[in-house]
Amino acid sequence: MKVLDLQCHNQHVFEGWFASESDFLDQCGRGLVECPVCGDGSISKRLSAPRLNLGGGRGEPSPALDVARPDGAEQALQLAWMAMAHRIVANTDDVGDRFAEEARKIHYGEVKERGIRGHASRAEAESLIEEGISVMPLSLPAALKGQLQ
Repeated sequence: MKVLDLQCHNQHVFEGWFASESDFLDQCGRGLVECPVCGDGSISKRLSAPRLNLGGGRGEPSPALDVARPDGAEQALQLAWMAMAHRIVANTDDVGDRFAEEARKIHYGEVKERGIRGHASRAEAESLIEEGISVMPLSLPAALKGQLQ
Protein backbone atom coordinates (compact mmCIF):
# COMPACT_ATOMS: atom_id res chain seq x y z
CA MET A 1 0.00 0.00 0.00
CA LYS A 2 1.36 3.40 -0.97
CA VAL A 3 0.27 6.41 1.11
CA LEU A 4 0.65 9.68 -0.81
CA ASP A 5 0.34 13.26 0.30
CA LEU A 6 -1.90 15.00 -2.21
CA GLN A 7 -2.99 18.56 -2.83
CA CYS A 8 -5.81 20.03 -4.87
CA HIS A 9 -5.71 23.20 -6.96
CA ASN A 10 -7.23 25.07 -3.98
CA GLN A 11 -4.25 24.07 -1.80
CA HIS A 12 -6.15 21.59 0.40
CA VAL A 13 -3.75 18.89 1.56
CA PHE A 14 -4.96 15.34 2.14
CA GLU A 15 -3.77 11.76 2.16
CA GLY A 16 -4.52 9.11 -0.44
CA TRP A 17 -3.93 5.36 -0.25
CA PHE A 18 -3.16 3.48 -3.45
CA ALA A 19 -1.94 0.02 -4.37
CA SER A 20 0.99 1.58 -6.24
CA GLU A 21 2.23 4.75 -7.89
CA SER A 22 0.81 3.54 -11.21
CA ASP A 23 -2.57 2.93 -9.52
CA PHE A 24 -2.55 6.57 -8.35
CA LEU A 25 -1.70 7.81 -11.86
CA ASP A 26 -4.36 5.55 -13.42
CA GLN A 27 -7.07 6.74 -11.03
CA CYS A 28 -6.11 10.39 -11.58
CA GLY A 29 -6.21 9.86 -15.33
CA ARG A 30 -9.72 8.46 -15.09
CA GLY A 31 -10.91 11.35 -12.89
CA LEU A 32 -11.47 9.15 -9.83
CA VAL A 33 -9.38 11.17 -7.37
CA GLU A 34 -10.85 14.35 -5.92
CA CYS A 35 -10.28 16.59 -2.93
CA PRO A 36 -12.38 15.48 0.06
CA VAL A 37 -12.73 19.10 1.17
CA CYS A 38 -13.87 20.88 -2.00
CA GLY A 39 -14.33 18.15 -4.61
CA ASP A 40 -11.66 19.56 -6.96
CA GLY A 41 -10.36 16.95 -9.38
CA SER A 42 -7.11 18.76 -10.17
CA ILE A 43 -4.85 16.77 -7.84
CA SER A 44 -1.08 16.79 -7.56
CA LYS A 45 1.26 14.69 -5.50
CA ARG A 46 3.24 16.58 -2.87
CA LEU A 47 6.76 15.86 -1.80
CA SER A 48 6.43 13.63 1.22
CA ALA A 49 8.66 12.86 4.11
CA PRO A 50 8.59 9.46 5.75
CA ARG A 51 6.32 8.77 8.68
CA LEU A 52 8.51 7.96 11.67
CA ASN A 53 7.20 5.95 14.64
CA LEU A 54 9.11 6.93 17.74
CA GLY A 55 9.42 4.81 20.89
CA GLY A 56 6.92 2.24 22.06
CA GLY A 57 8.99 -0.94 22.28
CA ARG A 58 6.94 -2.48 25.13
CA GLY A 59 3.44 -2.73 23.71
CA GLU A 60 2.86 0.99 24.28
CA PRO A 61 1.32 3.00 21.47
CA SER A 62 4.03 4.77 19.52
CA PRO A 63 3.69 8.51 19.05
CA ALA A 64 4.05 9.27 15.36
CA LEU A 65 5.84 12.19 13.83
CA ASP A 66 4.15 13.02 10.54
CA VAL A 67 6.35 15.68 8.98
CA ALA A 68 4.34 16.19 5.78
CA ARG A 69 0.99 17.38 7.23
CA PRO A 70 -0.41 20.89 6.86
CA ASP A 71 0.10 23.25 9.77
CA GLY A 72 -2.14 22.76 12.79
CA ALA A 73 -4.61 25.59 12.09
CA GLU A 74 -5.17 24.56 8.46
CA GLN A 75 -5.54 20.91 9.41
CA ALA A 76 -8.02 21.77 12.19
CA LEU A 77 -10.06 23.85 9.76
CA GLN A 78 -10.14 21.01 7.20
CA LEU A 79 -11.17 18.51 9.88
CA ALA A 80 -13.93 20.84 11.12
CA TRP A 81 -15.21 21.31 7.55
CA MET A 82 -15.25 17.57 6.92
CA ALA A 83 -17.01 16.88 10.24
CA MET A 84 -19.66 19.49 9.40
CA ALA A 85 -20.12 18.10 5.89
CA HIS A 86 -20.51 14.56 7.28
CA ARG A 87 -23.15 15.80 9.76
CA ILE A 88 -25.06 17.54 6.99
CA VAL A 89 -25.07 14.43 4.80
CA ALA A 90 -25.98 12.15 7.71
CA ASN A 91 -28.84 14.35 8.93
CA THR A 92 -30.51 15.50 5.71
CA ASP A 93 -32.44 13.87 2.90
CA ASP A 94 -30.99 14.23 -0.59
CA VAL A 95 -33.92 15.34 -2.76
CA GLY A 96 -31.76 15.95 -5.84
CA ASP A 97 -33.24 18.25 -8.47
CA ARG A 98 -36.53 18.48 -6.54
CA PHE A 99 -34.93 20.77 -3.92
CA ALA A 100 -37.01 23.89 -4.65
CA GLU A 101 -40.24 21.89 -4.79
CA GLU A 102 -39.52 20.06 -1.52
CA ALA A 103 -38.39 23.25 0.24
CA ARG A 104 -41.70 24.89 -0.65
CA LYS A 105 -43.72 21.88 0.54
CA ILE A 106 -41.90 21.98 3.88
CA HIS A 107 -42.24 25.77 4.20
CA TYR A 108 -45.97 25.73 3.49
CA GLY A 109 -46.64 22.74 5.77
CA GLU A 110 -47.60 20.31 3.00
CA VAL A 111 -45.08 17.73 4.24
CA LYS A 112 -43.39 17.06 7.57
CA GLU A 113 -40.50 19.41 8.35
CA ARG A 114 -37.06 17.84 7.83
CA GLY A 115 -33.58 18.78 6.72
CA ILE A 116 -33.04 18.47 3.00
CA ARG A 117 -30.24 19.00 0.52
CA GLY A 118 -30.23 18.92 -3.26
CA HIS A 119 -29.77 21.01 -6.37
CA ALA A 120 -31.42 24.29 -7.29
CA SER A 121 -30.63 26.78 -10.02
CA ARG A 122 -29.70 30.32 -9.07
CA ALA A 123 -33.15 31.49 -10.19
CA GLU A 124 -34.86 28.82 -8.08
CA ALA A 125 -32.78 29.76 -5.02
CA GLU A 126 -33.55 33.47 -5.49
CA SER A 127 -37.25 32.67 -5.82
CA LEU A 128 -37.18 30.64 -2.60
CA ILE A 129 -35.48 33.49 -0.75
CA GLU A 130 -38.07 35.98 -2.08
CA GLU A 131 -40.78 33.70 -0.62
CA GLY A 132 -39.06 33.81 2.77
CA ILE A 133 -37.64 30.30 2.53
CA SER A 134 -34.11 30.11 3.92
CA VAL A 135 -31.61 28.33 1.70
CA MET A 136 -27.85 28.12 1.77
CA PRO A 137 -25.61 27.15 -1.13
CA LEU A 138 -23.13 24.50 -0.12
CA SER A 139 -20.81 22.52 -2.34
CA LEU A 140 -20.22 19.02 -1.00
CA PRO A 141 -17.50 16.78 -2.43
CA ALA A 142 -18.93 13.83 -4.36
CA ALA A 143 -17.14 11.43 -2.02
CA LEU A 144 -19.44 12.53 0.80
CA LYS A 145 -22.60 12.03 -1.19
CA GLY A 146 -22.27 8.24 -1.19
CA GLN A 147 -22.62 5.87 1.73
CA LEU A 148 -20.91 7.09 4.89
CA GLN A 149 -18.64 4.59 6.58
